Amino acid sequence: MKYTKLPHTDIEVSKICLGTMTWGKQNTEEEGHEQMDYALEQGVNFFDTAELYPVPAHPDRYAHTEKIIGTWFKKTGNRDKVVLASKIAGRAEFTKFIRTTGFTRESIISAVEGSLERLQTDYIDLYQLHWPDRNTNYFGQRGYTPSATDYWEDNIHQVLETLRDLIREGKIRQVGLSNETPWGTMRYLEESKVHASLPRMSTIQNPYSLLNRLFEVGNAEVSHREKIGLLAYSPLGFGVLSGKYLGDRKPDNARITLFPNYSRYSGETAVAATQKYYELAQANDLSLAQMSLAFVNSRPFLTSNIVGATSVKQLQENIASIDVELTDEILQKIEAIHGEIPNPAP
Repeated sequence: MKYTKLPHTDIEVSKICLGTMTWGKQNTEEEGHEQMDYALEQGVNFFDTAELYPVPAHPDRYAHTEKIIGTWFKKTGNRDKVVLASKIAGRAEFTKFIRTTGFTRESIISAVEGSLERLQTDYIDLYQLHWPDRNTNYFGQRGYTPSATDYWEDNIHQVLETLRDLIREGKIRQVGLSNETPWGTMRYLEESKVHASLPRMSTIQNPYSLLNRLFEVGNAEVSHREKIGLLAYSPLGFGVLSGKYLGDRKPDNARITLFPNYSRYSGETAVAATQKYYELAQANDLSLAQMSLAFVNSRPFLTSNIVGATSVKQLQENIASIDVELTDEILQKIEAIHGEIPNPAP
């Protein structure tokens, strides 16, 4: 395994992070425990979860993923071997069963305390805002269009104050963003620069893959100049970049088979690009999944690559991508495909 540090901290994390959002829906508690056992054995010390998981979100399964991690901590006593990340859910139609008040002080404190209880731990190493409190372009929206229903009032200072107080209480150690834009990222960073007592955002968890390199437009420069690290999620585009859906296949228990509305990476141009990447991988004796993950692993702005799986077999292949080094020739051919079909998935 390879390791790096959460920016501006001394917290060492594996460059492969274990994603957990299927546990409690597509995966049982036993399977989640098995994945954590295997990941830790392979040197993966960074786990990412959220109060919203598993997804799709549903009141009957609210926070089941955190509960599964909590029972594993209790059973194994491995809490001190894991850098644990979780998130507070933002305002949305599909989170109204959780809360509707946005990132108020009361909401953030309630969310953290709820997560701590379910995770059976006294602290969370990295606490993230799952998506912005304001209306903006995230979750597959390419462009920003001002909304007449956006009643957001700038509460970033108050959010950081609340997170600061939770850090002082020892309930969280570091803070990060997720599904954030360059404007939002800089707004948080500037607030903590102007007010030295406020915590600084260490990471940004956004989608990044061969099918979606939009992080490179704006956020990559912010990442480089401000030293805020990318935690790349959906590096296989809901499994599309494993190649398992090519030829109109619909594998059993696969995410898009079960939830066809998750079509972000399944449009015509995305399928065409996936086919080209598949052929490139095959020509170089690589699996498409490992080539796709190795590409993400190689990016200079990456802190950690969040891989998820519904089986240990998939997880084995995903974690092993850390040992795959792409040649300059392969990287050049990836760029050629990207130039021909740039960012087919928003």
